[in-house]
Amino acid sequence: MSELNKHIVETFGFTETEFQDIRAFFKPLRIEKGDYFLKEGQYVRQMGFVEKGILREFLYVNDKEITKWFSTSGYFAVDLSGFLFGQRSKVNFQAVTDVDLLTISKEYYDNISQKIARWDHLEKLFLAKCFNVLENRVVSHLALNAEERYKQMFAYNHQIFNEVPLNQLASMLGMTPETLSRIRKKQTQSIS
Repeated sequence: MSELNKHIVETFGFTETEFQDIRAFFKPLRIEKGDYFLKEGQYVRQMGFVEKGILREFLYVNDKEITKWFSTSGYFAVDLSGFLFGQRSKVNFQAVTDVDLLTISKEYYDNISQKIARWDHLEKLFLAKCFNVLENRVVSHLALNAEERYKQMFAYNHQIFNEVPLNQLASMLGMTPETLSRIRKKQTQSIS
């Protein structure tokens, strides 16, 4: 079972037949480490689903790179407002590792409802899930200290801790690389 199949069938309750209808809209795309899936300022014409690898979502604030998220296997990669409203991207998606994506164009995305009668309901669930992930991240940045954010992210997606550069991971967690190093050292010592 592919990651896309697992995600769509298990998370959103599609039938296998519905999944096959949706899968036909997706096209494979390989992105080499360091290359971009999307750059800030480009029109967002496609949504990606990560089958394998890691994409980093980041933007520039006052000439400083701020990492927003890492899309790993099983996650979508898209500037959602740009995709839905035909706007230019406010973020960049760059491959941290070689990445295998399944992509869907905006045109094909808009035509899914012609194949799947209950698409409008399922699309609302998808958008609600995206909003929920964002809301949880905002709350964690407001309510948790640096060590708690580290533990939460490690429990949620420990894979990235071995594959992502320290400064990018620290940026996503809202801390300095020095603070992240100190927390990692403390965690390693408590395990030994």
